[in-house]
Amino acid sequence: MTEEYTQLIESYGNLALDMVLEILAALAILVIGRFVAKKVSGYTQKLLEKSGRVDRTLRPMIVNIVHYTIMIFVLVAVLARFGVETTSIIAVLGAAGLAIGLALQGTLQNISAGFMLLFLRPMKVGEFVDADGISGTVEEIGLFVTHMTTVDGLYISVPNSRLWSAKVTNFSRNSKRRTDLVVGIGYGDDIGKAEKVALAVVNADPRVHKDPAPQVIVTGLGESSVDLTVRYWTDTGNYWPAQSDNRRAIKEAFDKEGISIPFPQRDVHLIPEAKS
Repeated sequence: MTEEYTQLIESYGNLALDMVLEILAALAILVIGRFVAKKVSGYTQKLLEKSGRVDRTLRPMIVNIVHYTIMIFVLVAVLARFGVETTSIIAVLGAAGLAIGLALQGTLQNISAGFMLLFLRPMKVGEFVDADGISGTVEEIGLFVTHMTTVDGLYISVPNSRLWSAKVTNFSRNSKRRTDLVVGIGYGDDIGKAEKVALAVVNADPRVHKDPAPQVIVTGLGESSVDLTVRYWTDTGNYWPAQSDNRRAIKEAFDKEGISIPFPQRDVHLIPEAKS
């Protein structure tokens, strides 16, 4: 009886030892696998940056795919240490994928939207865009969200599905932009003179394109002013500084030439009450 009891203890002891060794081996594989995934994804990031052939927008997505692919193989290796067969692993992954897919439909929409954003490229890293009120410079298009920086330096994280379903206005994609400066002059001022003065101002700006040529057109007869639109084209990067400088220069030129820029005003006529 004692001998049988001793053999039973030895058997359970060996089984427990084997189990502990398998757990330690699985933990070692997991730790080493995570280390390798981190190193390989980091090396991939550096390689993509050094090559210069891969668009900046695609780099984070490629790095993430490399990282998660390695981790999938690591998890399969960990399960294999516990005697789980490959076919069983595939079946478990398939069932888990289906369950996760049903539970995380919104997340999967973000992933698919991210791939569509990368494939069709309505926006790229470094471009300034507006998507139905969400505006900023694109910093990174990830698997789930897009990272952006607003004009006032704030960080925003936007789900990819929201950007994909929105109307995107890309302010950086085209190389040049048209500017329309609306300037009002008084009804008593010489329209032809005002047009010549405004044209002289914008033509003197080297940032303004000569083709198509700048033009000044009458676009409105307001309550207090004749509205002139000064229209010209510049490089996209010069749009805001050129607009500010030319608006200021036109105001100063009009003041020098005696052309008024009226403010809204209203004439009130008092009709005396008829004597009875």
